[in-house]
Amino acid sequence: MYWRTLHFLTYFGDSMLLIPTAIVMAGLISWKNSDRRAAWYWALAFCTAGAVVSLSKVAFMGFGLGSAHLNFTGFSGHTAMSATLWPVMLWLLSGRLSDKGRLFAVGIGYLIPILVGVSRLLLSYHSTSEVITGLILGFTLSTAFLVSQRRARVQGFSTLQLCIALLLPLLLLSHGRLATTQQFLQRLSVQIAGIDHPWTRDDLLKLRQ
Repeated sequence: MYWRTLHFLTYFGDSMLLIPTAIVMAGLISWKNSDRRAAWYWALAFCTAGAVVSLSKVAFMGFGLGSAHLNFTGFSGHTAMSATLWPVMLWLLSGRLSDKGRLFAVGIGYLIPILVGVSRLLLSYHSTSEVITGLILGFTLSTAFLVSQRRARVQGFSTLQLCIALLLPLLLLSHGRLATTQQFLQRLSVQIAGIDHPWTRDDLLKLRQ
């Protein structure tokens, strides 16, 4: 039960869930937001998070660029991407609530990535430095987007619209299929660097001995 809960929490940061949800959000933002540029801002924020995470992983797996002292092999992608998406998602869907209700909803959006980060630590997928930097990266981008929208008016969702908006994320959550982005980045890193095997955490930590 404990491990199942951790894997359920960590799935809230999986690209298989977040990328389709981010695309749906772009459409919803265009539809419900008075700021017509907001969808582009959102795309920029989410894509920036993905690009920075990917570059950090390629830099390590391909060229060994990391920190043995900090046990850092790149930003935690699950943590960074979830910290970018969930605060904005809860902000978007809470348009019909009062100011206090929206603040509470956005607070939940900030809490979810923290739980994702904790699950990554407990499952031993990442180090503390990778989770913390992932949170900083994602929260910086999501907060920048929310600040840019502080004067925008977001229309509320009817019950039917809310169900339709949540249909794809809920289907993906129930399916639980994992993305293969890590394996793709490993292959890409090897090809770019022209090496036989990607750098691993064990290779990095040997440098500290």
